[in-house]
Formats: sequence, structure tokens, C-alpha cells
Amino acid sequence: MDTQTQAYSGRAPDRTRRSTRQVLGVVLFLAFVFGVVPAFIAATGRWDFYYTLTSVALLSVAAAGVWLTFYIGRINIGQGAYALAGGYVSTILMTQGGVSFWLTLPLAGLFCALISVLIGWPILRLRGVYFAMVTLVLTEVARLTALALPITNGAKGITSIPLPGGVSVMGVTLIPDFATLENPRQAFYFVAVTVMVLVYLVLWRIVNSRLGHLCRSLQQNEELSASIGVNTAWLRVLAYAISSFFGGVAGAMFVSISQSIYPSSFVVQDSVNFMLYCFVGGLGYVFGPMLGTLLLYFGWDLLQVAGQYQLLIYSGTMIALMLVLPNGVLSLFDRKGAGK
Repeated sequence: MDTQTQAYSGRAPDRTRRSTRQVLGVVLFLAFVFGVVPAFIAATGRWDFYYTLTSVALLSVAAAGVWLTFYIGRINIGQGAYALAGGYVSTILMTQGGVSFWLTLPLAGLFCALISVLIGWPILRLRGVYFAMVTLVLTEVARLTALALPITNGAKGITSIPLPGGVSVMGVTLIPDFATLENPRQAFYFVAVTVMVLVYLVLWRIVNSRLGHLCRSLQQNEELSASIGVNTAWLRVLAYAISSFFGGVAGAMFVSISQSIYPSSFVVQDSVNFMLYCFVGGLGYVFGPMLGTLLLYFGWDLLQVAGQYQLLIYSGTMIALMLVLPNGVLSLFDRKGAGK
């Protein structure tokens, strides 16, 4: 057996073991979020945990979009704008158009994706730092637009948004009417976690596809990618559109849970947080934003006992994490590589 054959035969078991670990990890994660967590909440009676965990799931969905723009070598500090836009689109369609909430989710995402294409086509040609500066103002632009438009009801916002209705197919109820449920928070949790799982599966599939390999080439050297025939402009816009779609869906879900939306529902700080979730979890790992969201969301709440020093300790911890773990917390568990 020659050296090349031996190397190939050695890599095959490694890939098999890695695939087995990945499948096992997914199964354990699904069992935890759909089985262990609800059982724990039922046993302790802490029904408020459902709202907290639902918020974490939806924030991680929006952060997943920001991670994808990092994957093409761009810093996105404007995801809050698309979350706000998605929330308003869903609300207006439900309250003024009578559209089912479940249909407004993809429509809100598609609207945000379309807007991102119109905005992204010119600004994605800019170098990374200039693109980041442009996206930084998007959330404030979205807020001011919501304040000015009559259809958004200005500063008063839109309240009394109806809960999601039921979905039936051939007389079989697939999703119950949330208004008839004794505890709609539990239903929102299952929906939010399902959306989160689907989003990260899509993200993982993108990264491990030919499209993902092309996007990674943009991160490493755009000029070299263009020189071998890669349509870099199209790839950047496509990734940005997918990112904004995730933000719009997350915003629409948030609005339905809170049953109200205001121009200040998503601000610049939210856009910065979405970026921080990616840094803390790990920019080189698909599931980094999910872990980063969980750690920072609960970390901020735990630091409330520090009172006036909460922000100081939080900021110091963030800086320390980035210095000690520049590749994110997930790098502690996988020293070999990224995109896993």
C-alpha cells in the first residue's frame, strides 16, 4: 500500500468518527431542549424560564445571520435594523392585512432580504471597515423611519398584537391557537427553539457546501477568489441577504411574544450585542453564536447582584475572554479547526 493510499485510509475513519460525534451531539442537544428543559421547568414551576430561553433562542437566530457576514469577511453591526423591520412587517400584515402569523414569518424575512440586497449591492463593494461603519447607522435609520411613517404609528408603536392562530390541515390540528392555551409561553418556546434548530442546520449546511467553501475564500483573499472566476459581489450579497432574512424572522417572532412593537424595540446596542455573541462563542464555529448568546444573556442577568458595577464587570469579562480566548469559548473544546 503506497503512502497516499495509507493517508486516505487513515482519514476515512477520522471522518466517520467526526460524523458520528456530530450526529450524537445533535441528538443530545435536541433531547435536552425538547425534553430535559421542559421537564425541569415543570418540576420547578419556574414558568418564567420559558420566556428567558425563548429570548435566547431568538437572539441566537439573529446572531447566526451576523456570523454569516463574518464568514465572508465583513463586520455587520446593523442586524437590529432588520429585526425591527421584520417585526413591523409581521405586525402590519397581521393587524392591517389579516395575514396569519405563520405566513408573516417568511414574508418578514423575505422583505428584509430584499432590502438588504438593495442596500448591500453598493456597500458590500466597500472594504471591511467601511462596510462596518455603514451598517452601524442602519439600526438608527430604521428607528427613525419607524418614528416617521404613519403605518408604523410613530412613537406610540403598535400594541395588542394578536397571538398566533392555529394551523390545521384536513381537519388535523398541527399548531393550536395560542390564545386558547393555558400557557402560551411554553408554545412560544417550542416554536422558537424549532426555528433556531432549523436556522443553524441551514447555516451548517451552507458552510459545509460548495457555496460555503466559496464564501470562505472571500474571507481569506477576495482578490485571489476573483482572479479564479468567483463572482465575489454575488456571493457577498447572497450571504448578506440570508443574514438579513434570519434577522427579520427573529424580529417577527419577538413581536409576537411581546404583543407590541415600538421604534425602540431594537436599537444600536442590540446590533452590537448580536456581534458580541459571535465573538464570545467563536467566529470559527457555526454554533458559536448560539453559545455566545446563552453565555452573555445569562451572564448579564447574573451580574445584576453587582449593582452599579454590573457594566464594569461585564465589560472587563468580555475583554478578558477575547484576550484569553480569541477564537471564542468553543475553541476550548476543539483546538483543531473551524466551521464545525
